[in-house]
Amino acid sequence: MLYCSGVKVVKKRILIAEDDEAISRLLDSNLHVAGYETVCALDGQQAVDAVQAQHFDLALCDIMLPELDGFELLPHMRSRGVPVIYVSARADVQSRVQGLRLGAEDYLVKPFDILELLVRMEKVLARSAPEERSLSYRDITVDTDSHTVTRSGESVALKPMEYELLCTFMRHPGMVLTREKLLRQVWGDEYIGETRTVDVHVAALRKKLGLNEQLTTVYKLGYRLEVVP
Repeated sequence: MLYCSGVKVVKKRILIAEDDEAISRLLDSNLHVAGYETVCALDGQQAVDAVQAQHFDLALCDIMLPELDGFELLPHMRSRGVPVIYVSARADVQSRVQGLRLGAEDYLVKPFDILELLVRMEKVLARSAPEERSLSYRDITVDTDSHTVTRSGESVALKPMEYELLCTFMRHPGMVLTREKLLRQVWGDEYIGETRTVDVHVAALRKKLGLNEQLTTVYKLGYRLEVVP
């Protein structure tokens, strides 16, 4: 359990099996910001060696890897109880079906959106481990079982979308979340309203929870819940 500036984060260890070093660095840096521990493998054999040497909660695997490809890796992952999400440039139906039939938990096609990947990871991790029962940031605590929010021990009434928005920020401290991404994550893909809705709800969270300085606006992008070492 890591406590950083009041944010409680359960550290999960993720294996990144990706031979493209630029994509590997992108995943590595973003997952670190999101609170994960990561180990990078640039080919299939490195991935096998890594999973034999230590425990992983999840593996992100490319398919077109040197030494052993992603499909050949899957039995090694399954024998160690490591769930796999394929992250591949192969967009054809045959590859998707093959990966899922072999036992992968999910399949994401490159190029991908980091927030979408994080959401998919959360869903896979939730299936293999109990979901967090609470979230904490400074003097704010969210009970995810009862959907209640307290600040310094005092109950704070939030509307349903305010609650979901707060949980999204608290699960991704330090990350810049665009208005468009927040709309998709909180309101859903079918929502047809304006991004101004996000601004209104952020303003409400700042007022109700005293987050004027912590929930910052990133010019022309969106918002970030700050993490200060």
